[in-house]
Amino acid sequence: MAACSIEDVLAKAERDEAEKLKSISVHKELELEFDPGNLIAFDKNPTDTRAFKKQNKDAFLRSLARDNTQLLINELWKLPTERVEEVIVAKLPEPTTRLPREKPVPKPRPSTKWEEFAKLKGIQKKKKTNLVWDDVHKEWKRRWGYKRANDDTKEWLIEVPETADPNEDQFSKRIKAKKERVAKNELNRLRNIARGQKIKVPGVGLAPSDQQSKTELGKAIHVAKHSTASVGKFQGNLPKEKAPKNIGKKRQFQPLIGDFSVEKQKQLDLLNIMDSKKPRIDITKAVNKQMREEDRQSGFQKRKSSGKKGRKGNFSGKGTAKGKGKKGGPGGGGGKNRKPRMKQGKR
Repeated sequence: MAACSIEDVLAKAERDEAEKLKSISVHKELELEFDPGNLIAFDKNPTDTRAFKKQNKDAFLRSLARDNTQLLINELWKLPTERVEEVIVAKLPEPTTRLPREKPVPKPRPSTKWEEFAKLKGIQKKKKTNLVWDDVHKEWKRRWGYKRANDDTKEWLIEVPETADPNEDQFSKRIKAKKERVAKNELNRLRNIARGQKIKVPGVGLAPSDQQSKTELGKAIHVAKHSTASVGKFQGNLPKEKAPKNIGKKRQFQPLIGDFSVEKQKQLDLLNIMDSKKPRIDITKAVNKQMREEDRQSGFQKRKSSGKKGRKGNFSGKGTAKGKGKKGGPGGGGGKNRKPRMKQGKR
């Protein structure tokens, strides 16, 4: 057993060494089509189904991917190269294959009212630096946000203006003014969104309609909750409030990078379907189709059987005598011996 195990270990080591030292030259019956700009290679050679069934499927696919990758790398080495910071870099040509987008092309954002005014007056936006000098702390700090320079909310003493009420709380007044500025900015933001979507916007405050349905009120509450910075994450529910209906669902997309186990399983399932000789049948769909066909046939038979019965009697109003004859004859116009015609109808 020991000798056998040693031989197995040596054979495995030899296979691993041979796997590492594979030749860079790969032979293919049909040459691959390369697109170095997108780092893509198209293999038009048919897959050897016998080898795929006999060998391990993962090993077969790994070997095929290795050969095609080697051919792509060989093609990249034919491109002009240069050395940049002790690294050899190849200059890729322009791509020739148009790759489809996973997500739709984003629509251009509608311009705000200020942007339209600035464009009309020729006002150009000047970029400001993020850091400014703080005279109090004698250091560079952020212009906005947390720990910003010249932060007036951190002052412990505020001078009372001469025209202000001496008993008025200046700290609460400053906080109230800031909340009003934030609310005004939020109102302007919502107005810009409504203008971009071509929705009528009231001048001041809200202008609800005379009669609003329960659905409209629920939708208005939902929009108001999700208009916060946290998208309604920390907004509580009202008493006896129910979830709104018909508000739509956010589309879900698979991540572009990360765990490729799901993508691998999808590709393997697709290969199993292509390799399977038995067609996959949706039993529910087939049964429903058969039931519809039977109902159609039975309806057709009922209509056909009801059409054969008809009604008794002659409803045409014409006599039974045919042909032309002389006056007073059986087919004539009005003799004394002629019997009057009677029309048959409903009693």
